[in-house]
Amino acid sequence: MLSANFIRVLIAGALLAHGIAHAVAVIALGAQSLGGPTASRVSVRSWLFASLSLNTIAAVALPFWILSTFGFLAAAMSFWGILVPGDAWRQLAIAGAIVSILGIVLFSGIWPGSLNQPSSILNTFVALVMNIVILDTQLWLHWPPQVMFGK
Repeated sequence: MLSANFIRVLIAGALLAHGIAHAVAVIALGAQSLGGPTASRVSVRSWLFASLSLNTIAAVALPFWILSTFGFLAAAMSFWGILVPGDAWRQLAIAGAIVSILGIVLFSGIWPGSLNQPSSILNTFVALVMNIVILDTQLWLHWPPQVMFGK
């Protein structure tokens, strides 16, 4: 059986890593939306906004990644009781996951900031899996139970 401390570190670490990955995407989208240089060879595109320029699509995509970044980083801090009330982490993680999924769907499964198409596909897949795990554990499994951490 895993210790409560190990589970605590695992959950907070996963939320933090997911938030950092989204923050990298925010930086790439910001650079692309301003027409600046970016290390990414994958431009964001959208089936819904196909007629817009790549810079404009990046600007439209930016709020999705900003909101999900904020949600995941705030959820990690909340889980540890830093700056955000400890009982808010579940709702913040759920909101971040929903916004992240919407961004991925609306913007053609492209992960901003990826160096090439294969890494974009991998990054997108990992993000979707993480989002599904968050939604599944919080909405259906109700894990970890509140009695485990008192939050």
